[in-house]
Amino acid sequence: MPDFGSWASAWWKPVLFIVVAGHLTNVSVTLFLHRAQTHRGVKLHYLAALPMRIWLWLSTAIVTKEWVACHRKHHAFADREGDPHSPLIEGLRNIVLKGAFYYRKTVRQPGVLEKYGKGTPNDWLERHLLSPLNWLGILVMLTVDIYLFGFFVGPIVWGIQMIWIPFWAAGIVNGVGHAFGYRNFDVKDASRNISPIAIWLGGEELHNNHHADPRSPSFRRKWYELDIGWVYLRVLAFFGLARIEHSGS
Repeated sequence: MPDFGSWASAWWKPVLFIVVAGHLTNVSVTLFLHRAQTHRGVKLHYLAALPMRIWLWLSTAIVTKEWVACHRKHHAFADREGDPHSPLIEGLRNIVLKGAFYYRKTVRQPGVLEKYGKGTPNDWLERHLLSPLNWLGILVMLTVDIYLFGFFVGPIVWGIQMIWIPFWAAGIVNGVGHAFGYRNFDVKDASRNISPIAIWLGGEELHNNHHADPRSPSFRRKWYELDIGWVYLRVLAFFGLARIEHSGS
């Protein structure tokens, strides 16, 4: 076990930790929350889903049912009145900087969770820990960060972890992904592919491709596009930890 604060002994250690931890968070969001829970394009084995659920509890405090309900509502009203986070309606700056606010506003609306959050986990873990004590996970993460990086660097690392998903997912994917980029498909909404090399956000950069066929667990459509999330899913499927439910277009 590392000594208290030892991971802050060189500047690159907290930076590397943030990058790796952030990517794990992005991957957990896209594989578990998005492709498996929201759109049911892939079914994850319990042994694959469990560490993602725990990591999201530690690093985001996201409640699965709330995230799923918000995203399903987004697809139901994409870039129209009723969309929880459209830059065409709310403005790009607002979505990038206040995406988490629009998320909270949506999941608190009466009937949203019941209508759009159906089918999400309701096991003992969800009922007794992950949902009712979602705030506890990020406090555990704060404790871990302080132990690893000390009383000064630790809270900074933790703070970056806490704004990671509100910025990259709620802000960049939902904001920039409906404002800038290229389109392979002339769908009714304004979705764009941010980049053909989709690694940093776990594959979510291929946003227009996803909106063209939301249930497809693969966001790749052109030969030159790379969806790292799909690569991870194929590895999980090879080891029997994932089952592809929808072949895609």
